[in-house]
Amino acid sequence: MLKKYFNLFDLSQKVDYKIEILSGLTVAMALIPEAVAFALIAGLSPLTGLYAAFVMGLVTSVLGGRPGMISGATGAVAIVIAALAKSHGVEYIFATVILAGLIQAIAGFLRLGKLMRLVPHPVIFGFVNGLAIIIFMSQIDQFKDGTGNWLNGEPLFILLGLVLVTMLIIWSLPKLSKAIPASLVAILVVFGVVLFFNIDTKTVGDIASISGSFPPFHIPEIPLNLTSFMLILPYAGIMAGVGLIESLLTLNIIDEITETRGSGNREAIAQGTANVLSGFFSGMGGCAMIGQSLINISAGARARLSGIVASLMLLIFIMFGAGLIEKMPMAALVGLMIMVAIGTFEWASFRTFNRMPKSDIFVMIMVTLVTAVLHNLALAVIVGVVIAALVFAWDNAKRIRARKRIDSNGIKHYEIYGPLFFGSIVAFNEKFDVLNDPDEVIIDFAESRVVDMSAIEALNKITERYQKVGKKIHLKHLSGDCRKLLQNAEEIIDVNVVEDPKYKLVVDRI
Repeated sequence: MLKKYFNLFDLSQKVDYKIEILSGLTVAMALIPEAVAFALIAGLSPLTGLYAAFVMGLVTSVLGGRPGMISGATGAVAIVIAALAKSHGVEYIFATVILAGLIQAIAGFLRLGKLMRLVPHPVIFGFVNGLAIIIFMSQIDQFKDGTGNWLNGEPLFILLGLVLVTMLIIWSLPKLSKAIPASLVAILVVFGVVLFFNIDTKTVGDIASISGSFPPFHIPEIPLNLTSFMLILPYAGIMAGVGLIESLLTLNIIDEITETRGSGNREAIAQGTANVLSGFFSGMGGCAMIGQSLINISAGARARLSGIVASLMLLIFIMFGAGLIEKMPMAALVGLMIMVAIGTFEWASFRTFNRMPKSDIFVMIMVTLVTAVLHNLALAVIVGVVIAALVFAWDNAKRIRARKRIDSNGIKHYEIYGPLFFGSIVAFNEKFDVLNDPDEVIIDFAESRVVDMSAIEALNKITERYQKVGKKIHLKHLSGDCRKLLQNAEEIIDVNVVEDPKYKLVVDRI
């Protein structure tokens, strides 16, 4: 059972151990500059980002719902906690990370991962494109010197040349051989060229020192009272939401690439557990990293082993190999991340412009802009889902129809087609001619569906209108829960047990 759970030795899954190990090594190198950069964005020590990358990566690789997906310190989380770090210090950050992890774990146990089904495909397109732009734009800072000015002259040409060499190797090597991940080969080749020719160029050590020890266990030193809890709760809630949204969307993207299916609820529990441990082991917390995940997947990794190797190698670099890793040229990592950005962008989305509804195109562009401009991934997804939901409601509101006829007994029939919900109530009410209708009316819902409480209220009002003018009305083919919520239902509904629908309203309290 244990072997099958970890998916390392499961015979139903063929694992290429060489690819897994080499890919993990590549990911570990790519994790370092981003973990350091995100920690600095949050106003924290570089080691808090590196410790978070180690703990998050290890725990989610072992427990997560998507083998091959990489987690670590991320920019989305850094942006959320930056204000708190500045105002109250690192101890409150550790407490916030722990509370956010608990919220994520509870969401997983409550099986809220299924809510990702509500995210439409245009939102995912926009999210991915926005992330690709963020990944690309984040590399631009490497073309500046320590004072924030653009490089020029020889330093600029050296950096550009090494970046282009890295990109060329990553692009061309898979066409010749896939025995070794192209990303790792590119990093090693550029690293070797810089060392052999003693080229003066920006290195990892120019950003910050990564030397440290094993992540120390540390209980956050904050007052244990309601005031502290209420202070960190909003930050923890936002961090938990941002982390889950980014992680579950990344999981869906990796699912599509690998044509397999991960578990969103299991991933939520793993993300929560990882954040709790990250807070106790001096880390800033984090979530899934789409860039590093795509590096891992594009290298051929499909099992949990690659993520475990990446985390352990990162720890080894911190404890024993800092001196060597700090000499790594940033050009190699910049070239790698630019290729990741190119690979991440959904270029196919341009080809769908002529085939997609204009509303979907609008949603995709809006999510891309919010993601790329504001760097707020959770807000981007929420904006996209809200716009898509409103468009869907608007389109369905126009689909309500009524076929009208008078039978041989002089009874008028309204046969309703389409969903009856809050958006279609106005159009529904316009179908009826209460004053000029005969004394007996039947409204048939065999081809319709009463969706929400607004629709129930609309039915109550239409029956009241007919009853006020002394006319008898019958409602046919309504579900059981509709009958329970309608006023005076026994007087106006014709019950047909065989044909009446069995669906339940979303407002059902039973």
